[in-house]
Amino acid sequence: MKHESDILVIGSGIAGLTFALKVAEWATVNIVTKKEGWESSTNYAQGGIASVLSSEDSFEQHLGDTIAGGAGLCNADVVNRVVQEAPDRIRELVQWGVEFDRDAENQLALGREGGHSRNRIVHVKDLTGREVERVLLGLVQAHPNIQLYTNHTAIDLITEHHMDLVGNSSINCYGAYILECGKDEVHRFQARLTMLASGGAGHVYLHTTNPTIATGDGIAMAYRAGAKLANLEFMQFHPTTLYHPEAESFLITEALRGEGAVLRNDSGAEFVDHPLKSLAPRDIVARAIDGEMKRSGSTHMFLDATAIAAEKLRQRFPNIYQKCAGYGIEISQQPIPIVPAAHYMCGGVITDMEGRTSLGGLHACGEVAHTGLHGANRLASNSLLEALVLAHNAAGSARTGMVSLDKAQDRIPKWDDTGTGTAEEWVLIQHNLQELQTVMWDYVGIVRSRLRLERAQRRVNMLGMEIRDYYRKTRLSTPLLELRNLAATAHLIIKAALQRTETRGLHYRHDFPERDDANWQRDTILQRESDSSQL
Repeated sequence: MKHESDILVIGSGIAGLTFALKVAEWATVNIVTKKEGWESSTNYAQGGIASVLSSEDSFEQHLGDTIAGGAGLCNADVVNRVVQEAPDRIRELVQWGVEFDRDAENQLALGREGGHSRNRIVHVKDLTGREVERVLLGLVQAHPNIQLYTNHTAIDLITEHHMDLVGNSSINCYGAYILECGKDEVHRFQARLTMLASGGAGHVYLHTTNPTIATGDGIAMAYRAGAKLANLEFMQFHPTTLYHPEAESFLITEALRGEGAVLRNDSGAEFVDHPLKSLAPRDIVARAIDGEMKRSGSTHMFLDATAIAAEKLRQRFPNIYQKCAGYGIEISQQPIPIVPAAHYMCGGVITDMEGRTSLGGLHACGEVAHTGLHGANRLASNSLLEALVLAHNAAGSARTGMVSLDKAQDRIPKWDDTGTGTAEEWVLIQHNLQELQTVMWDYVGIVRSRLRLERAQRRVNMLGMEIRDYYRKTRLSTPLLELRNLAATAHLIIKAALQRTETRGLHYRHDFPERDDANWQRDTILQRESDSSQL
């Protein structure tokens, strides 16, 4: 079955929904998402959105904080443009109906998070992402030019290679093959422009703050299609997630530290050796926690919020307060057990400031994209901001990025299922997933070395061979497709991490402990070779 529209959006987070709303004023839009429309990393974002909205702040300070956090790899022009455009995007969200917290003068309440020198984080208590997602999804569902397809998993992009008269080759994207979950049907979603807004890849690791949908789908599909990617070695580990034997990873927002909570070890002492202490940039804090855990042999550290008034904790952080209380932790009276977890991919599919990738007809936005804003370490609450600004810019230039479907229609084949089987191998898929995540956590985590990375590479390559075999013999399903994409993403993270023989930002090599600007103040570019057999 063929589903055709002017624009196909893959993903339903803040990036995809914002872009869809803007282009739907003049185009027909199909949005596909793996689960329900609200199931995205945006929905789980607690902290807020960074923007200069106070007379005590400035664009120069926001730019400086972002570049300092990015450890020499931020694109200054991109940073400048994003921070300059931020206030307009916040005002637009307010106009659309997002109810940000207000202060006593009814002005937007501004919080502070790690790496920021000023209060500039707009928020909705500790549920900012959920509120933004609620508003955007409501507008999308009511729009006559937008069709939302839930429980649809992207398999691969539809692409075609071209050669011009002087021998230059290029690749055009005409949409994607999509599996309708539960029906075992694969559809061609054809489009003149495809927007990848599929989110990150946190579930390549054993511990992550990300929702289960964050399986590197967009990264893997873009790589298989031939797009250029950058800086996949820079996975940000959030320093503070709830540690409890019965709890899944649950993020404890940085805003709690912005209000005065501090990190302590088993003895009750502060241990982060940085001028900003517990509010240092995330890479520094995560390494400090990891190092203290290894030094002491402890399974976790503590975040102490007992100096904050109990009523303020209940009002400002109701989600965290209730979640911890459910596990018997009264955060106004006792410290919270915490551990780092994979949180945000700072690299991704290379785009310009209008979201254009190296493939014709393919744009990318949000966590799946690499714009140059984050460098080697994302500054807190710059992620939702980047998604808003890039979605806005991409929508403004989308008309010029479209490809013609007229001549390509007849050349786009139906989905060929002759290479897939009908067997059910859920147990094998689950075991391979656990092995992949454990290998990545143990060897490609917060601290790395050539020995660890090469060991991980051998094991991931072996898993890749097994998964390719499953893909030929096993009935297509979302778990199989996710495993395939996670293995491909793991391969790329390891490949990039092996190439970067220095320590910079989120990438810490204890065999190369120094930053090497002479050789490595540049992006790590990856692109699939035509004869590559990688997933």
